[in-house]
Amino acid sequence: MGRVSLNPLPSWLLLLHLLNLKNKQPTARSSSFISFSSEGRFNQPASQPASRMGELAAEKHAKYILTVEKKKDSIESVLMEHLRINGAYWGLTTLDILDKLAAAVDQETIVSWVMSCQHESGGFGGNEGHDPHLLYTLSAIQILALFNKINTLDIEKVTNYITALQNEDGSFSGDEWGEIDTRFSYVAICSLALLKQLDKINVEKAVSYIISCKNLDGGFGCTPGAESHAGQIFCCVGALAITGSLHYVDKDLLGWWLCERQVKSGGLNGRPEKLPDVCYSWWVLSSLIMIDRVHWIDKEKLVKFILDCQDKENGGISDRPDDAVDVFHTYFGVAGLSLLEYPGLKAIDPAYALPVDVISRILLH
Repeated sequence: MGRVSLNPLPSWLLLLHLLNLKNKQPTARSSSFISFSSEGRFNQPASQPASRMGELAAEKHAKYILTVEKKKDSIESVLMEHLRINGAYWGLTTLDILDKLAAAVDQETIVSWVMSCQHESGGFGGNEGHDPHLLYTLSAIQILALFNKINTLDIEKVTNYITALQNEDGSFSGDEWGEIDTRFSYVAICSLALLKQLDKINVEKAVSYIISCKNLDGGFGCTPGAESHAGQIFCCVGALAITGSLHYVDKDLLGWWLCERQVKSGGLNGRPEKLPDVCYSWWVLSSLIMIDRVHWIDKEKLVKFILDCQDKENGGISDRPDDAVDVFHTYFGVAGLSLLEYPGLKAIDPAYALPVDVISRILLH
């Protein structure tokens, strides 16, 4: 596969998902920072060979991600211009999980583009010339982490931007306009952990605010009293995992709520009475792994659901079988398969949403 430049970076369908979040033993894939169960591994049962379940079209998915970059004149590109850095993280991380990143992209061009999205405040916008936000700032840090280029940052400057967004009650605003959401708590905590600056915020208050968003069903919402949602649960559980605070989670109660998200097709939905969606193969599955309850779902059926959502001719993964593919769902489909230890994929960390080797390199050195 030839090397290509991703500057300017591609548009990505359905990027607004990020802003609107719409019996076996636990997996052995574990974080280098957080200890999860190491018993059992995902394996194809003898009665269900890979040829019968379907195979991951890895080469075609990689080609799909790289060709999306060329569609700069599409309506999607114009509409999603302000969110491009999130899409870059999804696409580049997918390539890394597929072990095709180094040979496929121009690292220096991408790093240069990412840095051009930084605002004088220290935060990052979704593209050049756009306002900074915590969501975009985490994506920028994650992209730099993929290339081992975090040292390109003025870490103190970025840290100051993030810490200034913590509120008195421990919550975080997404930007200067003040919207509060547990997504932003996760983003701030994950960003600072990757920068090794977590001690610069009031972690106790941050954890207290997240716990205040816990519901009677064991799940978490975007603010206190808000409905439980799988995306918000990932953010809250991820933040608690990174801060060493998982003891605040009722793991059986939450595990039950999460495992009930699996429907007959094997796919997972985000809340009761909703259709399954490949993206929840990440939000739900990673949460189950972090609380050591992943053995409560049928992993083989989930693998089949994800594989059935592939476009086997042109590459890419959709939300459900036979729908249009996009990079958002391609990333979360491949990431979900990684969590399920699908053969040939690099392991991904369920809390940091980056390959385990990347997290190990950052946190252990």
